[in-house]
Amino acid sequence: MIKWLKRLLSIEKPVPEAVYDPKKYLVAGLGNMGADYENTRHNIGFDVMDHLAAENGQTFESHGHAFYAILKKEDCTFILIKPTTFMNRSGKAVRYWMEKEKIEVENLLVVIDDLNIKFGRLRMRGKGSDGGHNGLKDINATLETKEYTRLRFGIGSEFGQGQQVNYVLGEWSEEEQADLPSLVKTAAEMVTGFGTMGLAATMSKFNN
Repeated sequence: MIKWLKRLLSIEKPVPEAVYDPKKYLVAGLGNMGADYENTRHNIGFDVMDHLAAENGQTFESHGHAFYAILKKEDCTFILIKPTTFMNRSGKAVRYWMEKEKIEVENLLVVIDDLNIKFGRLRMRGKGSDGGHNGLKDINATLETKEYTRLRFGIGSEFGQGQQVNYVLGEWSEEEQADLPSLVKTAAEMVTGFGTMGLAATMSKFNN
C-alpha cells in the first residue's frame, strides 16, 4: 500500500520547468586543444576567451567537454568555454553547457576564425550559414538551428591552391602578430557588449 502511494505521488508530481536567466550568456570560443595548435589562426576563439578570463582575473577549470570560466559584467553572467572536443565536434560541448546552465539559443555567442573576411576585420551576426567552418557545421547539426549569434574574426585567405588547411592551422605571420593584441581586445569588448549592450548596438558600434 505504501509503495503504491509513493508511485502514485511520484507520477502525479509535476516536473519543474527549466528556469532561464535572460542575463546569462554562453560564449564558446572555438579551437583545437594541444600545443601543436597554439598561436594558430584556427585557435583565435580560444585566444579571445583567454584574454577575457585573464583581463578579469578568472581562470579556467575543466568540466563538461570544455575548459570553462565564469565572468560577471554589470548585471550579466558570461559562461566562457573552450571546447576540448576538437573543432569538428564543438556542438557537443555547446549543447552540454546550454542545457547545464539553462541558456537559450538567443543568448549563445560563438567566436570563430573566418577565411572569408580579411585579416583585421571583426563581424558579428545574429545568424547565418556555416561558411564552410567545421565548428559551426557541427554546432548547427547538434542544435538543429542556425539562429544563434557568431563573432567572426577575419584571418584572410592569403594561401596558394591546395594550401587552405596548412594556412588555417598555421601560425600567424609577424605582421599579423603585431596587430593581434588590439584585435583580440576589441573582439573581447564585442563579446561583453553582446550581453551588456545587446546584439544590435554591438553590431552598430563594432562591425567594420
